[in-house]
Amino acid sequence: MATNAAKPVAMVTGAARGIGRGCALALAQAGFHLALCDREGDEERHLLEQVAAEAGVAGAETVSVHADVAGIEGHGQLIRAAVERWGRLDCLVNNAGVGVLRRGDLLEVTPESYDRCQAVNTRAVFFLCQAAARAMLAQGELNGRHRSIINITSSNAVAVSVSRGEYCVSKAAASMVTRLFALRLAETGIGVYEIRPGVIETSMTQPVREQYDERIAQGLAPMRRWGYPADVAVAAVAMAEGRLPYTVGQAISVDGGLIIPRF
Repeated sequence: MATNAAKPVAMVTGAARGIGRGCALALAQAGFHLALCDREGDEERHLLEQVAAEAGVAGAETVSVHADVAGIEGHGQLIRAAVERWGRLDCLVNNAGVGVLRRGDLLEVTPESYDRCQAVNTRAVFFLCQAAARAMLAQGELNGRHRSIINITSSNAVAVSVSRGEYCVSKAAASMVTRLFALRLAETGIGVYEIRPGVIETSMTQPVREQYDERIAQGLAPMRRWGYPADVAVAAVAMAEGRLPYTVGQAISVDGGLIIPRF
């Protein structure tokens, strides 16, 4: 095992693009070393190299791991990538996620699409929380650094979208995962948090860009603008640095007011 690094270490899943990339770069700016995780593939390797290079400019050391988080048998390898490199893991950002295979009638949802959402958005989140918590408990608190698990869910953890029912179910379940682990770990000093992004400008929302442009202009989100990965990253850094000290299972909506009930 490596000697404990002076800097804290964060692992970010789905780090190659979008919210994951934004969180990784913000954490690098905040003084974290980074274990970057994304799927296997030429494009993902290229994108992770870019993230690593940008993080390096901010003074962060990085290690990249290519794995499908749905394969829970590989979660131990993900955690070891950080621990073997720096001797510690202070933060896990559970960001990797998938959308539905096809938007449409709830009565036409396929088991394939349902199971895919569950495997990545819920099951992987649960077991990565478990693996990270075990590692953090084994190491203890190092250099007075806060330990945290941050689950990126969605406004659809609470807001119903009938054309993406299986996605909503998976994100609602991930929200429960957050609260479960938050209660289990509260007395240990490990903070477990949830961020619920609204309509964020990423590759996942690009196919419906025109639709959301129109709806945002009409007031879908009271702030009447798209959200950006940097908006989510601000909340993630606050959680990772322990700036919500007396909260347990806190969920922060980064959505421009999207899910506030109105009439």
